[in-house]
Amino acid sequence: MFKILIVDDENNVRYSFRKLLSSSRYSLYEADQYESAIQVFKEVKPDLAIVDIEMPGKSGLELLQTFKELSPLTPVIVVTAFGSGDRVIKAMKFGAYEYVEKPFEIPQLIALIEEALKTTQAIPIDELTPVASKSSSKRFPDKETEKIIGESPAIKEVYKLIGRVAASDASILVSGESGTGKELVARTIHSYSDRVSKPFITLNCAAIPETLLESELFGYDKGAFTGAAKDKPGKFEEANGGTLFLDEIGDMGLALQAKLLRVLQEGTFERLGSTRTQHANVRIITATNRNLESLIQKKAFREDLYYRIRVVTIALPPLRMRKEDIPILARHFLLKHSRENRLENININPEAFEKMLEYPWPGNIREMENTIKRAMILAKGNIITPELLSKEFLLPPHAEVFAQSGLDHYLSPELMEREGEIFGLVSEAVEKDLIQWAMDKTGNNQAGAARLLGISRVMLHERIEKFKLLKK
Repeated sequence: MFKILIVDDENNVRYSFRKLLSSSRYSLYEADQYESAIQVFKEVKPDLAIVDIEMPGKSGLELLQTFKELSPLTPVIVVTAFGSGDRVIKAMKFGAYEYVEKPFEIPQLIALIEEALKTTQAIPIDELTPVASKSSSKRFPDKETEKIIGESPAIKEVYKLIGRVAASDASILVSGESGTGKELVARTIHSYSDRVSKPFITLNCAAIPETLLESELFGYDKGAFTGAAKDKPGKFEEANGGTLFLDEIGDMGLALQAKLLRVLQEGTFERLGSTRTQHANVRIITATNRNLESLIQKKAFREDLYYRIRVVTIALPPLRMRKEDIPILARHFLLKHSRENRLENININPEAFEKMLEYPWPGNIREMENTIKRAMILAKGNIITPELLSKEFLLPPHAEVFAQSGLDHYLSPELMEREGEIFGLVSEAVEKDLIQWAMDKTGNNQAGAARLLGISRVMLHERIEKFKLLKK
């Protein structure tokens, strides 16, 4: 029998959990605030805790931290009615097993509880390795940073990953289409890490000629080449103790890739024209919108470097896959550029907003911000109308778009007649086939399929139920 502790200040919520978890598999214990929860936790030593964030006195996030200090291996599921990005990141950073919003789907919650309880039967990490990481007890810095905007399920998966990786020094590869916010993710990881007081340095590998990129990375000594009139530190030195973000890593040449690999393996480098070895105390985050696996096949990217930079991969969803965030992003950009351009009471009329919701945003968030900024500046009054968006939203014929994307096999004459629904119908078909492919590839192993796709097992389970897969 598994012991589960429910912490919520609302009696009706605790009653709901009692009804939900009435199986003989579970023994339930309850608490309604921080102090009583700590007392019950110490006495009972539960196999799982389910904690609400909003409580009188100390919050559920503070309780989560205390639970993880008392018993780092006990899974804690955090539930809340209000799921801001900052809370999601903090909850995962503090060691939450999962973050669930009210109201939740009962089958998915039961599946999550069963999944969490399985971890209590695993071998503790400190029995597998000589030294176990205790970083889960560290606190987030309370500081304002430029934030990732969004509350969709897809972007919340990104928040969770950021929370899980921020405290470590593992190399992170951020992948995604242009304009999805890869640098902002890197900055967010840095701002929630223990390196937050040290520099965050960026370098776009595609923006600098190959002949200059090495000196930008490693610096040079006076006289190293013609024009080197004085010593110049490189990005590794500037980022010492902090984070170095290498954007468009797929555009780096093979010779320089070998030198970067050496830094990652040995933690040392030399400036151009110098024989003095320097040590690099730097966390590396890289980003790309290119397919590195394809570049490896073409011998254009080193396979050993690929595995070094992608200890953890964070795949950013394109805006067309997180349309729930369009209203939030639109409001954010309206407020931001109203202040910057000294405009007041700017808004979007319903027809223009419908166009924004229907548009696939090939340039993603960057395109959306620039579109709104341009429309605000050109607006004659204080309303953005469809006419201000029309030139930005002219698309090629649907058939041409799909043929260019290799998706023409998803089309049919009947589907092509359903104007206004094509994107949603084809997206769903692609998603279903992708889930089925991952399940087939892993022999119907849901944990393996979720890991392969880079999504949570809860999200995978939801898609399997939605598409009625595995029920042949």
